[in-house]
Amino acid sequence: MTMYVGAAANEVTTAEAEAEAEAEVRELPNKPSEPAPAPSVPSIASSAMMVELSISVWTGRKKDKKASEDVTRQNYAATGVASVNKKLLADCAELVTVQKLTAAIRNLHTSMTMPWSDSGMRLIPTAQYFKYHQQMDGMRQEWEARVDEFLNAYDWEISVAQTSLGDLFDRDEYPTREALEGKFAFRLNYIPLPDAGDFRVDIGNDAMAQIKTHYEDYYSRQLTSAMNDVWQRTYKALGAMSERLDYAADDKKKVFRDSLVENVVGLIDLLNVCNVTNDVQMAAMARTLDMTMRGVTPEALREDDTFRRDVKQQIDDTIATLPSLDL
Repeated sequence: MTMYVGAAANEVTTAEAEAEAEAEVRELPNKPSEPAPAPSVPSIASSAMMVELSISVWTGRKKDKKASEDVTRQNYAATGVASVNKKLLADCAELVTVQKLTAAIRNLHTSMTMPWSDSGMRLIPTAQYFKYHQQMDGMRQEWEARVDEFLNAYDWEISVAQTSLGDLFDRDEYPTREALEGKFAFRLNYIPLPDAGDFRVDIGNDAMAQIKTHYEDYYSRQLTSAMNDVWQRTYKALGAMSERLDYAADDKKKVFRDSLVENVVGLIDLLNVCNVTNDVQMAAMARTLDMTMRGVTPEALREDDTFRRDVKQQIDDTIATLPSLDL
């Protein structure tokens, strides 16, 4: 037998439905209120990333405790006021080359990036990545080749040091070649930059809001520091050019290198590439310098006094428009 359930048999009155709905609402736990949104700062996660460079190099130096004690005693000095540090390999050319190349790599790294954190992390615009990576990779390969040259000359350099150090020579102070290899390292790490306040942790809403606010304050400070670094470089290059183009009191022109002009021309690319926040003033400064430096060559500045004065005036006018960094 087929049974039909009529509407009347299962119908719930409007009053009963409202009563049941009200009861269900009363039984639901109180839903916590959403935290107030933290103040927003510009996100540069898509226009920049963090980069960390770490290079380790053996110093080739060692404190000689006995020699230090001898110097202290011979000069009737108090204990601990004198310290003798000796070069284990004297002036080893191969090691000096590695050390100088290491300094050059660090300088390149600094010049192509912007400061970000005290831990050594620096900010690199994504537009700068390929140029940076290509140059750093080339220098890394050269660095590794120079390290190999030093390691191959190591045993010979020890024999040379034995003669140059005299009684200060101690063979036990020299690491084995295998141990020495471990004292050289080249590491380059790229790390994505998170959006400001992008936290995914399971904590209370009040604590989450506090952490987000704290991080966005930090994010904003670091971003300001990075952009100020670009402005500081601009001040330095323009100030140097203005100073060298000026005449001395005796009306003699000051001598300058071609790099004086090259450094200012380089600012145009720097201001464009490092403008990760799309700062209007920085973009305008790049355009101003582009127009100012068109046709400016070291030769023209040296040979044409009128042109030299005009360019200096334009540079001084540009400096006057730079933002105050309260440094």
